[in-house]
Amino acid sequence: MVIPLILSCSVDGYVSCNCGLVISNRVRDYSVVIRNECTGDDKLFYLYPNDWRNAQVGSQFCIYNTNNW
Repeated sequence: MVIPLILSCSVDGYVSCNCGLVISNRVRDYSVVIRNECTGDDKLFYLYPNDWRNAQVGSQFCIYNTNNW
């Protein structure tokens, strides 16, 4: 299980490569697919229910306890 830390994806123009655009989500397993803003790659993450509620399709979301993807 990945535990996201919800922080700003950019600070003073610096872009974190652990952030991206939420492109889909599924309620049955609290998963989201995020498109990395640095690489353009898509990755599936499984979130805790409270975190999943904050990861709305079309919004920016950051995952910090994983390698850049």
